[in-house]
Amino acid sequence: MNGFVWRQPSVLPGFGLTMGFTLLYLSLLVLIPLAGMILFTAKLDWAQFWAAVTHPQVMASYRLSFGASFIAAGINAVFGVLVAWVLVRYAFPGKRIVDALVDLPFALPTAVAGIALTAIYSTTGWMGQHLEIFGIKVAYTPIGVTVAMTYIGLPFVVRTVQPVLEDLDRELEEAAACLGATRWQIIRRVILPSLLPALLTGLALAFARALGEYGSVVFIAGNMPYYTEITPLLIITKLEQYDYTGATAIGTVMLVAAFVLLLIINGLQWWASRRH
Repeated sequence: MNGFVWRQPSVLPGFGLTMGFTLLYLSLLVLIPLAGMILFTAKLDWAQFWAAVTHPQVMASYRLSFGASFIAAGINAVFGVLVAWVLVRYAFPGKRIVDALVDLPFALPTAVAGIALTAIYSTTGWMGQHLEIFGIKVAYTPIGVTVAMTYIGLPFVVRTVQPVLEDLDRELEEAAACLGATRWQIIRRVILPSLLPALLTGLALAFARALGEYGSVVFIAGNMPYYTEITPLLIITKLEQYDYTGATAIGTVMLVAAFVLLLIINGLQWWASRRH
């Protein structure tokens, strides 16, 4: 028995088996497809790759996809917190219905959402005809792309912030008020520091979903090259033209850019958690 160390049983046994299944599952669904895309892109030399990813039409799609995704995520960051605040802090008739409607973009097929948004915001639609009076055109413009991305990204912010608000101790707010803090000071120094990590998580999720969204955007965008053509649509177009290397090259750029941006947001989230 000398030198023999008994292994203490884990409270949750089966770590080795479950870890193996986890790595296998992630490899089959995530790592192997991404590695295959990168290896397929490696068939291009640097000049061909650069020409494929910096074509003026491709650059225009980058500006639209990333710009609209940032704007949509920012809008959802503001109004997602307000929606979560209302659902947590107030009781009103139909509250459960409103809470269920938040998850509608998850359940509704993206094609149906795109057709519905196009019908509402077209020049003859319920909203579009009134906006046109003020010279605002939504459908088949970058504004429509942003509206569609905002629609599909709202639940990510609400559902990440809502549990934090539910667990937030109201006694801290009451104590700050008793010490003479104004409402703005309570929001800025008590509530926002607690919400910031969850808000950054929701922001990252909403941005990532908007960046890769296709179904709900393609209908309202109009898909005009150099104007309302999003990058996912451009990738689909190249695949239909059997330009597989061009499609994978653009996809690799999107993958790297999205990974870097999400890494930055996760770093900000870690910093906010440590600071809090």
